[in-house]
Amino acid sequence: MALTDPKPVELLVCTTCRAGQPTDVEGARPGALLEDALMSKDWPANVTVRGVECLSNCDSGCSIVVRGGGDRWTYVYGNFTGAEDADLVHDGIVKYAATHDGLVPWRERSIHFRKNCIARIPPLVLPE
Repeated sequence: MALTDPKPVELLVCTTCRAGQPTDVEGARPGALLEDALMSKDWPANVTVRGVECLSNCDSGCSIVVRGGGDRWTYVYGNFTGAEDADLVHDGIVKYAATHDGLVPWRERSIHFRKNCIARIPPLVLPE
């Protein structure tokens, strides 16, 4: 069921993440390459993709944060390897954006999203 008034969703991508690897031959880090690949995706109108510097999750490879307005939970995911994960991230964030609270049913999440959730943060105002 489509949301009638979807609240804004932000996908934050750590551009300094190295995914445990040295920089590539052009000097771009895997996190920056992931951001570039995600920027070229077709996103729902309520989703914005932004690069950020250092999410302080360096031991967990490339990391992302997805957060949204309203009653949505915020999630931190890690262990992405770079641009090759753009389709995986896109699929997960589109599902998140289609919810009113950010809670994608467990079986609808990819295995990567199930196993690499670093943190789940409640909305600023908890529903009663």
